[in-house]
Amino acid sequence: MAGGTARGAVRDGVRGAVRDTVFRGAAVVDGTGADRFRADVRIADGRIAEIGDRLDARDVVDADGLVLTPGFIDMHAHSDLALLLEPEHPAKVTQGVTCEVLGQDGLSYAPVDERTLPALRRQLAGWNGDPADLDWDWRDVAGYLDRIDRTGVAVNTCYLVPHGTLRTLVMGWGNRPPTPAELDRMRQVLAQSLLDGAVGLSSGLSYTPGMYADTAELVELCTVVAAYGGFHAPHQRSYGAGALEGYAEMVEISRRSGCALHLTHATMNFDVNRGRAGELLALVDRALAEGIDLTLDSYPYLPGSTTLAALLPSWATEGGPTATLARLADPAQCARIRQEVEEKGSDGCHGVVTDWATIQISGVRSAELAPAVGRTVAELAAGERRTGTEVFLDLLRRDELATTILQHVGHEENVRAIMRHRAHTVGSDGLLVGTRPHPRAWGTFPRYLGHYGRELGVLTLEEAVARMTGRPAARLRLHRRGRIAPGHHADLVLLDPERVRDAATFEQPRLPAEGIEYVYVNGTAVVRQGRTTGARPGRALRRTDRGARAA
Repeated sequence: MAGGTARGAVRDGVRGAVRDTVFRGAAVVDGTGADRFRADVRIADGRIAEIGDRLDARDVVDADGLVLTPGFIDMHAHSDLALLLEPEHPAKVTQGVTCEVLGQDGLSYAPVDERTLPALRRQLAGWNGDPADLDWDWRDVAGYLDRIDRTGVAVNTCYLVPHGTLRTLVMGWGNRPPTPAELDRMRQVLAQSLLDGAVGLSSGLSYTPGMYADTAELVELCTVVAAYGGFHAPHQRSYGAGALEGYAEMVEISRRSGCALHLTHATMNFDVNRGRAGELLALVDRALAEGIDLTLDSYPYLPGSTTLAALLPSWATEGGPTATLARLADPAQCARIRQEVEEKGSDGCHGVVTDWATIQISGVRSAELAPAVGRTVAELAAGERRTGTEVFLDLLRRDELATTILQHVGHEENVRAIMRHRAHTVGSDGLLVGTRPHPRAWGTFPRYLGHYGRELGVLTLEEAVARMTGRPAARLRLHRRGRIAPGHHADLVLLDPERVRDAATFEQPRLPAEGIEYVYVNGTAVVRQGRTTGARPGRALRRTDRGARAA
């Protein structure tokens, strides 16, 4: 950690916001993918004011031997409630994140009404918790973004309209197509949400109720998104047995609607897809050659993370959490569930027969279930002399669907191949709740820079930074962000290229990164000499005709 007169030290500085700061002698990696260059960079009043030699300012940060980059953009974040509950947001600012994209996987908390909010809170408890003392004082997208600004948070945020939340608002939890009137209503609410500042639409097509939508419904909604210059970010129907077919459907939706496409957490998982990333990337290349506006993101780890309830077959979750729990109390329904997860392959488990040795408990809501955390379902079953499915169903009942898991189904060759692609950006997909959540919530960005960049040489530093900054900023149409250039917002990271690494592990998942010395958001330091400052200069970035800007 820098300090005193060592590199990274501040001369005559004060904590938090200052009018005028120079990073002196930095190796500038500007977010475009171009080679680094040595320069002084001066920021003033929240903007990059000047790039040159021998610049001066009220505060000077000695950046000799350090790299200055734009702030990192997390294209797939699950901080929808965490930002309101812990607005200093140490999990993300300590790894250099200055902007997050919320509303992911088709499920979040706006737009809602008095009927749908309680059920969504229950359904999403495994992702985000369900804090009883939070003031749920918003209902629409405008209200949620306003709430972020009123709270005052450490990072900037963008929001995607969640398709499953939208569908629930208009037509409930039913497994059926919308009526013409319901489809019109979804279009209207979606359009208003985009006018309120959302940057696009997310979908969760292996989660209820989003999985009940057919291609035609999604085309209709994506046509609205295209008209407002947004993009579609799908959690597609399968990352297992039907992965390639699922990706092809997403491309077809984009083709028919004219909507830009961002393939979120683009992976090829389970044994059926070992070594098959090239087939996905060939599909991506064909779409790009056709003129489809397509990007993707991934996280640099092999296990995935979700809720235990996500493994249930879709029919078992129809009608929402209350109906699901009722089925779990019915022996006949449980026998049907057992057959699907053990023999057929549940659509909730991506069409693959569930291997309980790959399902590790990462968090529970019920204190009495705490001993299960860190153990696989197979281990629990062996210790209790029960089958894996019996343990699975029992955990769901006793924890009321709130259990979170790690799913050890990834392949290193696929992860590396996907991160090399020219359309690649970075998303953590990190859950911030649970006893032992996935370490990607605290380690994704430094892991790209340290493990996959410096140690393995999969990406150069310049390439990795472009995937974290300039490329996602272009997808989000962020106005004057994602690059180091005069006039751009001063979202900046100063890091030690020889030390930067992820410290978070599966055993200790909440350890902050190393080698991230300074992080600035809108010109204010949120990390200084490796420590959080408590500053909260972030804001909701709302979509406009020119792109996303601060409200």
